[in-house]
Amino acid sequence: MVKQYSFFDDVYEVVKLIPKGRVTSYGLIANYLGTKLTARMVGWAMNAAHGLSDVPAHRVVNRNGLLTGKAHFATPTMMQELLEAEGVEIEKDQILGFKELVWDPSKELEL
Repeated sequence: MVKQYSFFDDVYEVVKLIPKGRVTSYGLIANYLGTKLTARMVGWAMNAAHGLSDVPAHRVVNRNGLLTGKAHFATPTMMQELLEAEGVEIEKDQILGFKELVWDPSKELEL
């Protein structure tokens, strides 16, 4: 049986390319995939990704650099701990220097 490739799979392939110590947003991924209005669907994909060890879901945050997905990790602090282990500084669920750390797949990757 052939596995159908889904939107979630497309999201995961992009997320796997985010370099350590960098972050992106749900909207930037949606825009890269040509579905600018489906940032929420990217969020759903990230919520479903936590069982996938090769998808660094902790590197995807909201457009303001807030750790809005932290509730979907094994512990309430795991998302922050994973980012801090990569050198990302966080204060009150907000990534410090967010604009400098943003990885925009539309700019970083060739379509």
